[in-house]
Amino acid sequence: MSEKPLTIHRSAKEAGISIETIRYYQRIGLIEKPEKPLSSYRVYSKETITRLLFIQRAKELGFSLAEISTLLALGDGRCSETRELAEHKLELINSKLHDLQAIACTLEKLIQSCESNSTHQDCPIITAILKR
Repeated sequence: MSEKPLTIHRSAKEAGISIETIRYYQRIGLIEKPEKPLSSYRVYSKETITRLLFIQRAKELGFSLAEISTLLALGDGRCSETRELAEHKLELINSKLHDLQAIACTLEKLIQSCESNSTHQDCPIITAILKR
């Protein structure tokens, strides 16, 4: 029994994304739009599914679509440039983690000051936010 053709619907399902996402990726040049036969649906290749899965995995790692476009253009043979891009992404993530840890610490202190506010008049959290 032959496999069903990879229409946009089946391709979206196999990649775990929406049809509109595939169309968007086509518009911005991340994937190619297959030719449409006169009396049939466009058929996508297995390579397109592999590319869609690559895009999704790269997004999960925090890469933007512009960065993913660069990764796709670099291909397998440009490891040093790919590594530089990944190192830059890691620096950004570590910076964001540092900022988030500082925010969490500030919130913990505000929550503690709120819990110890026996007068229940001016909420320390609201007061701190208003001071900013």
